[in-house]
Amino acid sequence: MPHSCSLPLLVLALLPTLLSINSQPSQPNAGRQGGEWRLLQASVGISAMHMQLLHDNRVVLFDRTDFGRSNLSLPDGRCRYDSKDTVLKTDCSAHSVLYDVITNTFRPLMVLTDTWCSSGAVSPDGDLVQTGGYNDGDRAVRSFTPCGDGSCDWVEFPNYLSRRRWYATDQILPDGRIIVIGGRRQFSYEFYPKNDDNRGSSSFLTLHFLIETRDENENNLYPFVHLLPDGNLFVFANTRCISLNYRTNTVVREFPSIPVRVPRNYPSSGSSVMLPIDENKDSLDVEILICGGAPTGSYTQALQGNFIRASSSCGRLKVTDKNPSWAMENMPVARVMGDMLLLPTGNVLIINGVEFGTAGWELGRSPVTRPLIYCTADDTPTGRFSIMAPSPRPRLYHSTAALLHDGRILIGGSNPHRFYNFTDVNYPTDLSLEAYLPPYLSPEHDKIRPRILSADQLLRVGQTFSITFQVAGYLEASSLSARIVSPPFTTHSLSMNLRMVVLKSAGVSRSTSDKYVLNVAGPSKAEIAPPGYYMLFVVNSGIPSSAVWIKILSH
Repeated sequence: MPHSCSLPLLVLALLPTLLSINSQPSQPNAGRQGGEWRLLQASVGISAMHMQLLHDNRVVLFDRTDFGRSNLSLPDGRCRYDSKDTVLKTDCSAHSVLYDVITNTFRPLMVLTDTWCSSGAVSPDGDLVQTGGYNDGDRAVRSFTPCGDGSCDWVEFPNYLSRRRWYATDQILPDGRIIVIGGRRQFSYEFYPKNDDNRGSSSFLTLHFLIETRDENENNLYPFVHLLPDGNLFVFANTRCISLNYRTNTVVREFPSIPVRVPRNYPSSGSSVMLPIDENKDSLDVEILICGGAPTGSYTQALQGNFIRASSSCGRLKVTDKNPSWAMENMPVARVMGDMLLLPTGNVLIINGVEFGTAGWELGRSPVTRPLIYCTADDTPTGRFSIMAPSPRPRLYHSTAALLHDGRILIGGSNPHRFYNFTDVNYPTDLSLEAYLPPYLSPEHDKIRPRILSADQLLRVGQTFSITFQVAGYLEASSLSARIVSPPFTTHSLSMNLRMVVLKSAGVSRSTSDKYVLNVAGPSKAEIAPPGYYMLFVVNSGIPSSAVWIKILSH
């Protein structure tokens, strides 16, 4: 079996077990070694500060409303009227876009209140629930419900939140609610929908951990939050981390501080992922990976024109260990404002960002245009990091990234300015969308690329189901897996609600010469995979299929 972080050797086609090779549907092309970049749209009219993929393969993009006109007009003479806007009271341009992955087209959306530096999650029914922002949007909740006829748009609920939520983090919970944690000078959390318990419908709960972990500017913004299989929340702020029982508002456990004492949250803006949860293992090992950041004082120094080199350190913590400790290693290059995503293979993509400075207006220098792929396997003889092909476009402050159903990575954003500036600046505002195609999308792997033909689309927790798929060439049963991925809400180097579960396999059987049936069990409990929509991939020898969407039901 090929090493889990190596691309498969197609000389395996000479083995007697090779099946006859038939034609495959066309796949996006990717370079053999470092992947490939494709420009999708030279401009969608806005800079994609926030990004969310939905289950109809459309992506909601939005920026902020308080910087003036965008480069995209609202249709039919529509305008936005906002007496509280700090720049334009009447604005006939769009600040949100719906991008269609399949057709590579987009249309403007109408968002009313200010979404600057806000947060979001997808509800169990597949609606984008978006919380907070700035100015008149700091207590707002907005929702977007996918539709097929092009009529859907934002619906807003002003002043819904109990506290201002600017730079907060959202996490979907096992019961389908969303918890909203933190924000600038907000050391508390609350729920959407609002609590109906004896604390009252407008309650919020103080989280003293956020008070304790502030920096000199009272910042520990966009805390890293991951739902653990025991139902508690892993919360990381600057250098410290805890397990939080949000039901009782108690700290269940304080984990060791990350050894390289570099702040990791905004504006130091490292990034975090929870590594895939594998239900085939006897015990559920849960690991958190945190990479990048900016040394203490970087923000203040950058304001004075002194751009300090970011951190190259990555820390990996197995939170399920009895006595967990951080395993530290270094990326090939320092990075702040990088985005981290789980690839269908289970490895981690680190993309976007800069080498010097910090998050904030004009405060980053030396863009890092080469993505990294971090190998999550323990047996990695040649090192965990692989350096990929560079992008022709720097992606700095306010850039975003999302995994798509076909395995590509959608990249957008980069506006390190208070307004849209395209000339006479080091790094012009970028309104484009591009795709990064990892090496697993190279046509040379089409012979062993699975193609899902059918799978149950509605599942209950623990339900066994079958996936029928096709492989034109070699199938390595021992390296075959099915895995589900929740599409995250991405902004400011944070992928909220990102998780991957490797489903428990009950074996694969051949139905015809090139068709197979893989029997798997759905996630064992809602703490492993909360209700909602997931992308289902089949991976053969390190090469993933395109995904189909499935919905895990709440009951």
